[in-house]
Amino acid sequence: MLRLHDTASGRLEVVTAPEGAPLRLYVCGPTVYGPPHIGHGRQSLVYDVLRRYLEWTGQPVRHVSNVTDVDDKIINRAEREGRDWREIAEESEESWWQSMDRMGLARPSETPHATEFIPGMVEVIGELVTRGAAYEIDDGVYFSVAAVPDYGLLAHQPLESLRSGARVEVVSGKQSPLDFVLWKKAKPGEPSWPSPFGPGRPGWHTECVVMSLALLGEGFELHGGGTDLKFPHHENERAQAVALGRRFAAHWMHHGMVEVGGAKMAKSVGNVTDLAELLESTDPRAYRLLVLQSHYRAPVEVTPVQLEAASQALERLDSLARRLGEVPAGELPPAPSPGLTESFRERMDDDLDTPRAMATVFDGVRLANASLAGDDVAAGVARGREALECAAAVGLRAATSPVVSEAALRLASQRDKARSDRDWAAADRLREELVALGYRVEDTASGTRLYR
Repeated sequence: MLRLHDTASGRLEVVTAPEGAPLRLYVCGPTVYGPPHIGHGRQSLVYDVLRRYLEWTGQPVRHVSNVTDVDDKIINRAEREGRDWREIAEESEESWWQSMDRMGLARPSETPHATEFIPGMVEVIGELVTRGAAYEIDDGVYFSVAAVPDYGLLAHQPLESLRSGARVEVVSGKQSPLDFVLWKKAKPGEPSWPSPFGPGRPGWHTECVVMSLALLGEGFELHGGGTDLKFPHHENERAQAVALGRRFAAHWMHHGMVEVGGAKMAKSVGNVTDLAELLESTDPRAYRLLVLQSHYRAPVEVTPVQLEAASQALERLDSLARRLGEVPAGELPPAPSPGLTESFRERMDDDLDTPRAMATVFDGVRLANASLAGDDVAAGVARGREALECAAAVGLRAATSPVVSEAALRLASQRDKARSDRDWAAADRLREELVALGYRVEDTASGTRLYR
């Protein structure tokens, strides 16, 4: 049974759905104002791994991840470039999904857009005002954090501590520096929607609470996002639900950041690596494996050395898959399970411990190769198939039939002839050319084989 570290309680909690029902998962999605970076890639991979694993165990998942398609960042970029804000949002969202598809992610069950739910947001803001949990001033409507006795739960700090450490924001009429905007009254030229408070648009913190409750209902099982969202974004979502008298997420899961030199990767800092560029230069599976080899709650650095190590590990997985594909059907007598799957599940269920789970998988790869090399075909095939199945359970699929360019095939044919003629210098030169094209070269009895 899956146990995850719950940010609210600070301890491991069993995360489960009622019998026969899907586990309801809400993950804060992208604000679409530019191309995704590798930090976004890590976030998406973490929850893709969680979802795939749960579904592999037989637990269906209803995965909702929003798209913030109206925001200050989108509007500011549109103004700088003299373009329509909707064009920026649509273009950036297309770039997002292209990268997610390239990484082999299963798309969320639903991807609600903020602009589709604005009437519901207006209704919620009105109710918060009626309940005395929000108030209107000149530039918009603000939530009063004093209305929530346990405000600061996810930050594990009491309200007074947060208030004393808050920056004083110069907003005329704002009752506390911690109070946050629910409705931004429109400035000239900005996109706006009608409301009882005047034309404007919702604040960021209001979007997710409205969309998650509308689509998943009260008390949904799990809310996820990065540690940078824990406070104030997720705390502010939770506070609105509490003030409305509605049960919000039962559990909270937060993943660590991608770091560069110990600092969080962020567009605002300017230390980002474009995700599309990474996926062009590296097997997307290598990035997935690198993420799997890091615990989801820990920070991770992505370097060429780490990606190369992940690529080499992938080659071991792929090589085993090729070996298993070559075993004649007649050499596959029944063999008892070596128990790798049980160990894999124990480690995944222990706070999604993917580093130890991947160690289990690659131990299985090693044992399978040893058995095959020792002519214990049945045990080798059993272990190998189990290792490959566990890897696939978290989206890491072995590649047995890579796409090879015509130019590379010609070089491989020339190399086979050179080897046949015992022209080792030419064979080595051709190998170097193939490696320069990005291929891994394997010598087999039937000739040169190429893999990415």
